[in-house]
This record gives sequence, C-alpha cells and structure tokens, in this order.
Amino acid sequence: MEKHTATRLFESLSSGVRLDIYRLLVRRGLDGLVAGEIAAALALPANSASFHLKGMTQAGLLTVQKEGRFQRYRANLPQMLELIAYLTEECCAGQPERCGAPPSAAACCPTVAPPPIIPTVDES
Repeated sequence: MEKHTATRLFESLSSGVRLDIYRLLVRRGLDGLVAGEIAAALALPANSASFHLKGMTQAGLLTVQKEGRFQRYRANLPQMLELIAYLTEECCAGQPERCGAPPSAAACCPTVAPPPIIPTVDES
C-alpha cells in the first residue's frame, strides 16, 4: 500500500458518523446492508447517510452492489487488512515474529487475514 492510499483511507474514516457506518458494516460481514437500513440503524437522515456512503465508497473503504432499486454496501475488509498490514509492517523493528496479530483479524476474514503470529518463548 502506498502512503497516499493510507492517508485517503484515514481521511475517509475521520468522521464519527463514517466510523459508525464502517463498524456497523463490519458487524454485518458479507451480508452488508442497503443504504436505508444503514440510515435507520444509525438514526441518520437518508441524504446524510448517502453522502457519507458515497465518500467512503470512493475512498475504497466500502464496496457497493446494485440490487434493483437499492444499493448494498459492505465493508471492504481486504482493504482494511491491507491498511493494518501497512501500519504494522515494521512491527518490532522489522521482526514481525516478535509481534502478535490482532486476535480479531483472522477470525473476521480467514481467507484474507494471515494466521496469527505467536511469539516464541526461548526456554533456555
């Protein structure tokens, strides 16, 4: 991931409303939600929800799929995992085997997330 991509993703999440939307969609997983369901769940006006969803989709945080008159939004989990990898690639001074993976990353998206790294203990 390039620095400007990471910056764009963080800028897109720098709103409390957008963070709430993203976390809601993460909870929904692959099912996602249509825009009206997102607005209702977060008690947002429809036009406000649409504004935020459009911005988050353009930034790459969300994916959208047209379903008739509706648009179904999903959290772009591979993109977020790539952002986390970008942030932690220099973990423990370039020795990632010394770092533990976040416990929820592998459970959330097992086909995308690498297996957790378990630090070894020197028994000598």
